[in-house]
Amino acid sequence: MMTRTPLQRIRVGAIVLAAVFSLSVIGYRLVGGYSWLDAIWMVTITISTVGYGEGHSTLPTSLQVLTMLVIAAGISAAVYTFTGLFQLMIEGELEHILGRRKMTKEIKALSEHTIICGYGRMGRNLAKDLRMQGRGVVVIDSDAERVAEASAEEFLAVIGDATEEETLLHAGLLAAGTLVSTFPNDADSVFITLTARNLNPRVKIIARAERDTTEKKLIQAGANTVVMPTVVGAKQMGRMITRPTTAQLIRLVDEKGSSDFELDELRVDSNCSLVNMTLSQAAAHRDFRVLVVAIKSLSGKFEFNPDADAEIHAEDELMVLGRQRDIASFREKYSL
Repeated sequence: MMTRTPLQRIRVGAIVLAAVFSLSVIGYRLVGGYSWLDAIWMVTITISTVGYGEGHSTLPTSLQVLTMLVIAAGISAAVYTFTGLFQLMIEGELEHILGRRKMTKEIKALSEHTIICGYGRMGRNLAKDLRMQGRGVVVIDSDAERVAEASAEEFLAVIGDATEEETLLHAGLLAAGTLVSTFPNDADSVFITLTARNLNPRVKIIARAERDTTEKKLIQAGANTVVMPTVVGAKQMGRMITRPTTAQLIRLVDEKGSSDFELDELRVDSNCSLVNMTLSQAAAHRDFRVLVVAIKSLSGKFEFNPDADAEIHAEDELMVLGRQRDIASFREKYSL
């Protein structure tokens, strides 16, 4: 036998109660010859058990039978409905529904946020890192405990299957800037990527892969970038063995909170005062102690260790290395 949720009980009870009320009004109208207003009045005071004084000493048999049926059906439907309402409040489901509506409203207000599919170890650390950088985050996971954990960490979290269109849309995919699949299952990553790309052609998709053969499939499905944790981890370990000082430097740059040393990227908008300046004129290193490591042009070409007379163009991206406060001063100076 199917067990209904409190919300379903309320919905079914309300429908039945409305049907009983309507049929009873019609019954009093046809059987008792009441006007429509009197018929509505009779049904209302009968179902509500207020009682009434009839003008005649006794009601006709047909009306007595109708009244008993109205009382039985009406009270049963009312009790069923209000039982569901009380259960809703007792179990906290009403609070859950209101909270879910609030969350949906907050997600709709987001723009260019990041959707993280999977709140495992990787998803959890990614979400925290993005929040430290002031980025909006929405988590998707089919595990209720993980969703509850994400909510406890004050992340917007949606419970559901990330391979389903409805779930991705609920997480605000159409307005999102980036979607990340952190699931260890390669098949899930491929389906999520394919579904997300079909829904939003402009969203940036970063997908996790465990096998080398999956990388090509993810690119074909629409992923912009594929990350293989085992490969990244192996390269980092190899670097620690062969180039330990370089590995330490990369670790300092990567780990937030361990140092104020940072590798950052700055996009040069068309109205930025840096446009058509040379690096020498920008005086990044001389005045701000910020090192311009590379310049990425709009076409995607990288110019590493650019010369002092290298010219900065609109829509270029500057890869800079320095202390956070120095980079912040450089940003402020040129409105980056």
